Amino acid sequence: MIKAPYLLFLGDAPDQLSAKVAQGINDWRPGRAVGQFRMPGCGANLGLPDMSLDDAREAGAQTLVIGVANRGGLIGPEWKKVLVEALEKGFDLASGLHNLLRDEPDLVAIASSSGRSLHDVRVPSVPYPIANGKPRSGKRCLTVGTDCSVGKMYATLAMEREFSRRGLAATFRATGQTGILIDGDGVPLDAVVADFMAGSVEWLTPANDDGHWDLLEGQGSLFHISYSGVTMALIHGGQPDALVLCHEPTRKHMRGLPDYRLPSLEAVRDLALQLAQVANPSCKVAGIAVNTAALDESDAEACLSEIEARMELPTVDPFRQGAGRLVDALIAD
Repeated sequence: MIKAPYLLFLGDAPDQLSAKVAQGINDWRPGRAVGQFRMPGCGANLGLPDMSLDDAREAGAQTLVIGVANRGGLIGPEWKKVLVEALEKGFDLASGLHNLLRDEPDLVAIASSSGRSLHDVRVPSVPYPIANGKPRSGKRCLTVGTDCSVGKMYATLAMEREFSRRGLAATFRATGQTGILIDGDGVPLDAVVADFMAGSVEWLTPANDDGHWDLLEGQGSLFHISYSGVTMALIHGGQPDALVLCHEPTRKHMRGLPDYRLPSLEAVRDLALQLAQVANPSCKVAGIAVNTAALDESDAEACLSEIEARMELPTVDPFRQGAGRLVDALIAD
């Protein structure tokens, strides 16, 4: 178990999006964090108190959680200095980076000598099977996006919250480092060997009661050259009964790929549904979740209205407005 409360490490994150791990923890488990640690030049801010390591320990923080998701998932040399000092001051460390804490000899040595723990949540913990594609009972919803980092996890968590509010059976199924840190369990899908990715999703979403919904956290995008593989594994391994499309309307190009424009929602709908129906012919598109964080209230309403009229699907910002209409669409049948 990762000990709480946390100090959220933002490092030198260049912008808010780069600190999405910390942002997710703060938004969905706000009581777990006492503050944030920012290095010079950090462009992200969660609105939490800025704390030194000493301040955070005095406030009761037990674990320094690396809250940055940088390209390649690497620990930079300036970060390393802070991580070493944190261990020496009595913190455990938790990370979802590809660059594993346990692969850093100096961190391992200090943790061992000081009795501290290193938590790498992006390490598969079970021998996953190869997918077999057999139908299984229960219902499943998968969020699919026009791009990476457009709000797939937020939409999924918002739907889980709405199911819970109504007293209906549903389970959030985490597939990335932030979701796992929020929920405490899941599959670190992008760290699973490719042949076993779809099988790990089958393992994560086993047969269940007929009225139970597994709410699968989407990853990547079918249209993102770098990360489309994880999306395919979720679509085929998850055998979703419903898809919720996710979009960020101010994005000009695919994240990290300035030469690739975002696909239209129509293109995502058509391709994702075609692929989903390979594994589940009855799959449907239930609704659209739009991340309007960059828009004011008036522009957000106009954006949502335009998309809903064009796509003829319930369209909401589930974090801003709640996921009620999305859940209505899921359970309508």
